[in-house]
Amino acid sequence: MPDVPDRIDLTEGLNISRLVCGLWQVADLERGGKTLDPVDAANRLQAYVDAGFDTFDMADHYGSAEVITGELTSRAGAHSPIRAFTKWCPEPGPMTPEVVRAGIQDRLTRLRTDRIDLLQFHWWSFEDPRWLDALTEIEKLRQEGLIGAIGVTNFDAAHLDLALSEGVRIVSNQVSFSLVDRRAAGLLSEVCARRGVKLLAYGTLCGGFLSSRWLGQPEPEEIADWSRSKYKRFIDTIGGWEVFQGILRAADAIAKRHGVSLSNVASRWVLEHDAVAATIIGARITESEHRGDNLNVFNFGLTDQDHADLNAAFAGTQPIPGDCGDEYRKPPFLTATGDLSDHLDRIPPVHEPQPMPERPDRLRVSSGSKWEPLAGYSRAVRKGKRILVSGTTATHGQDHIVARGDAAGQTTYVLDKILAAITALGGRAEDVIRTRIYLADIDDTMAVSAIHGRYFGEIRPANTLLEISRLAGDYLVEIEAEAELD
Repeated sequence: MPDVPDRIDLTEGLNISRLVCGLWQVADLERGGKTLDPVDAANRLQAYVDAGFDTFDMADHYGSAEVITGELTSRAGAHSPIRAFTKWCPEPGPMTPEVVRAGIQDRLTRLRTDRIDLLQFHWWSFEDPRWLDALTEIEKLRQEGLIGAIGVTNFDAAHLDLALSEGVRIVSNQVSFSLVDRRAAGLLSEVCARRGVKLLAYGTLCGGFLSSRWLGQPEPEEIADWSRSKYKRFIDTIGGWEVFQGILRAADAIAKRHGVSLSNVASRWVLEHDAVAATIIGARITESEHRGDNLNVFNFGLTDQDHADLNAAFAGTQPIPGDCGDEYRKPPFLTATGDLSDHLDRIPPVHEPQPMPERPDRLRVSSGSKWEPLAGYSRAVRKGKRILVSGTTATHGQDHIVARGDAAGQTTYVLDKILAAITALGGRAEDVIRTRIYLADIDDTMAVSAIHGRYFGEIRPANTLLEISRLAGDYLVEIEAEAELD
């Protein structure tokens, strides 16, 4: 058995353990206002570092995890082997240079460092285009030297692709990936292969459910901790407890063949995907530790028969709907609370609807493009239960053309922009009854249609797609939409 975890270069100059220690447990332990002693907690984490588990993942909302890590890294000085990943998850709002710098500076201060090894960015709703402003400023801070590398978290394939087309040097995307949640093996892995991005996989053990402890056991009636509450919802979504037991039985048989644990099999299956750089395992601060067992994941490989057995178990499951990260942005909300709709409803619309002069029965919204006041039109108008959205291009702010030369990226941005306008006027994606797509090059049909299908595959509005001789400006696609409210 190896003495330390395998390692990988996430990017040039950032060599990491393929088993990253996640510090989400800190938030659980500090519920109710309690705060862990950072010195004592850092002492406990030092044991991980000494055993070769020197890469830690945390976030701005993981309680005092950044403070604890800052205590740990400050002891080792300039030549510390520790690699600290953190996340910045701001509420949607203006992402000015000052706001972004302040958010990153807070991370630097809590970590007691002048450079963050990997800064990972999360955004709640892509209908709010200011996520691009944030990433653009984060990229500037990387070039300034405050950030070593940029990652994102819970980005789907389309938005990861779009961000890369905007010139942001993203090296990683942290997403859920397990025997239960296999979404990352699809479109997201294809983007990663094409773009040179790696995945950091969390939820690999489904909060501990993917272990022999639950094999053959009755379905739990009550779950006390956040992590298991979340992953029990994933289990329910794939078909329920008995379907899940089929996965456990297959993984257990494989584990016995290799002389390892069921959890080792679950982790190994994820690590063997080409797109995956590392899995994130929970670092235990107050509970029993499993470092020795975790190292077994590097002591064997899955055979063709192993994969065949797992695939047979997968065949009896229902897929988790949507793409990676959708569980935070749309139903079904597969989170610890089970529903984020109240949280998302508190986020103000991107656009503020305005009454039309002399037309009290109409509302309109503008998106900030310089062309709207110049040409005298609105992004969208609502009359009664009908919403009409003007032909929309990938224009960010007043005049920035998003994802130049990338028709799929422009389509992603355009559809977000259209849905933001519809949302502001009281509608939803499900209310869309017609879309019209205008292409500068008919050869982009498949790429654009695939993105349209991601947004409307279950809704199926009427649609027309045309190649036209030319679009104004350096755009590849323009889309208009109509919605009708119930």
